[in-house]
Amino acid sequence: MGKFNKILLTGINGQVGRALYPKLQSLGEVIAPDRSQLDLSKPKQIREVVQHIKPDLIINPAAYTAVDKAEEEIEIAYAVNALAPATFAEEAHKLDILLVHYSTDYVFDGMGTRPYHETDTPNPLNVYGSTKLAGENAIRTVDGHYLIFRTSWVYSTGRKNFMHTVLRLASEQEQLHIVSDQQGSPTSCLTIAEATLSAIQQWTSDKSGIYNLTNAGSTTWHGFAKAIVHEYNQLRIEKNWPPLKVQSESIQAIMAGEYPTLAQRPKNSCLDNQKLHTNFEIFPEAWPLALAKVISMLPDHHKSLSVS
Repeated sequence: MGKFNKILLTGINGQVGRALYPKLQSLGEVIAPDRSQLDLSKPKQIREVVQHIKPDLIINPAAYTAVDKAEEEIEIAYAVNALAPATFAEEAHKLDILLVHYSTDYVFDGMGTRPYHETDTPNPLNVYGSTKLAGENAIRTVDGHYLIFRTSWVYSTGRKNFMHTVLRLASEQEQLHIVSDQQGSPTSCLTIAEATLSAIQQWTSDKSGIYNLTNAGSTTWHGFAKAIVHEYNQLRIEKNWPPLKVQSESIQAIMAGEYPTLAQRPKNSCLDNQKLHTNFEIFPEAWPLALAKVISMLPDHHKSLSVS
């Protein structure tokens, strides 16, 4: 696809939205209302905003992503993760435009032993996964033009993600205990943004559908934590960052059962990217390479570590 007059981007204050915003500038004018201007829990407001802007492309990375909190806030999670995508799909269909939406590896129960394909039967274990699956199904039911990207273990230089939490805790505590019996693919927001841009540029109506989009390879949360601390230490002296109290080799592995959470999580949520390779010739780099890039882009890390 070529240029767009107006692109409506949601979630500008979220990880993926922030990564997408500068990338999308090359495609056209990006209109990115924040939550005060566009509340995704209110379908009527969504319709009004879309009908007012009349975009040529809608991109919706915004979501309710507090996995444990969703177990208690089912109504709001459903509104944002299911009803909002349904409303965007309906409005996009009226305008005959493409809707790009993001979903999650948590639509699967993790009982499989191989990476999941897009055609595998979803069976979410928690409210978050169930509401995201409902959003997928709603978009598909409308039968308009859409790209749904399932991604996983998303992180960026911003706060409120696993990478930041690990670095903050490693700077404050003498010991870290991280779950080692859940497998997945850490995925950089930069990877998601770059792949999204490429897919939009190549998109034709016959390529509508669900696509897995993660960095290549997989690890456990424990393995991810060790890699985060290791990469930080590789750059620490050059960047004049403060030392951590916990080193990668001393991070302790625990079982998920030793760290109970409100929401159950899948044991294996690895996703197979072959469809993305075949239809768009997009080959996301290996997760350790993506992680190294993100850590090298960290801002004033002394301040970012000290703020939860």
